[in-house]
Amino acid sequence: MISAYFVSDSDSSDGEQIAKIGSNRRMLRCMFDPLELSNEAFSHNFRVSKEIFVEILEEITPKFQPIRSSNGLTAKEMLAATLRFLAEGTYQHGVGTDFSVAIAQPTFSKVFAKNLIILEESLCEKWITMEMTPEEQQEARRHFYSKSGIPGIVMCVDGTHVKIIAPVHDRDQHYNRKGFYSLNVLLVCDHKMAIRYVDARYSGANHDAHIWNVSGIDDYFSEKHHRGETSFKVLGDSAYPSKPWLVTPKRNAVPNTPEALFNTNHAKGRQIIERTIGVLKNRFRCLLGARQLHYKPEKAAQITIICCALHNRCIARNTEALVDSDGSNA
Repeated sequence: MISAYFVSDSDSSDGEQIAKIGSNRRMLRCMFDPLELSNEAFSHNFRVSKEIFVEILEEITPKFQPIRSSNGLTAKEMLAATLRFLAEGTYQHGVGTDFSVAIAQPTFSKVFAKNLIILEESLCEKWITMEMTPEEQQEARRHFYSKSGIPGIVMCVDGTHVKIIAPVHDRDQHYNRKGFYSLNVLLVCDHKMAIRYVDARYSGANHDAHIWNVSGIDDYFSEKHHRGETSFKVLGDSAYPSKPWLVTPKRNAVPNTPEALFNTNHAKGRQIIERTIGVLKNRFRCLLGARQLHYKPEKAAQITIICCALHNRCIARNTEALVDSDGSNA
């Protein structure tokens, strides 16, 4: 594989060498069709099933227009390269020797920016929604009551940090209490680990409670409550403000008291948001704490939201989550 990128003719001009490299990449792309991988290898390389890949490809192809300097990339190749990046934080090296996307870095940058826009338009509004059917609400209430003993809960909320490089603007605002630059991403999940709401606009120095109050999600639950839907509540940890629709642990609970028991059961109910964050980040490893998004905060937020939409699509199709033992969910 490496030799296909290497030009050994010392007498060739720089222009000829570049042309040979470009030709080699085009040949590699023709040789390696991702859909020819086994189902297992495909899932490991792209973190979605073949069926989901084909469905997304059909959705985005009408929106795809070849871009200058794309070297004749097809919509399939563009999507494969984009999903490779989301899956691993890099697009060039597959898992083991299963697959490698033969695209030059400058070309990939243009492809990636274009595909992010298309994927956001195609996926996010459809696959990330707070609306639940009455049947879904009942199922969620039963689930959370069985775990926590708290009635009326339909969702859980938490924040998670997505590491980014130090931004040019508002650098101090992005430096979080854990000692790195990040976005503090607010996530709301349901009983099936589907992400119902995501807000990735805020810098890492912002507190979870502040993001809850300014993101608009508090207004959503408040309006539900004031319309009489008092059994439409969300569980949050002690970082969030206690409200009729936002159930948080009891403060300063003394051991072996009803308040302490409530907190224990509350934590059991909240475990699913921690699992959801873990599955999301290990499915799309570009979000893992061990990695770093080398993009401006706005693009890092766009990447995060698209990963959430893809995660939901996998949950809806019961695609097995890929959780690696060395992953970090910070």
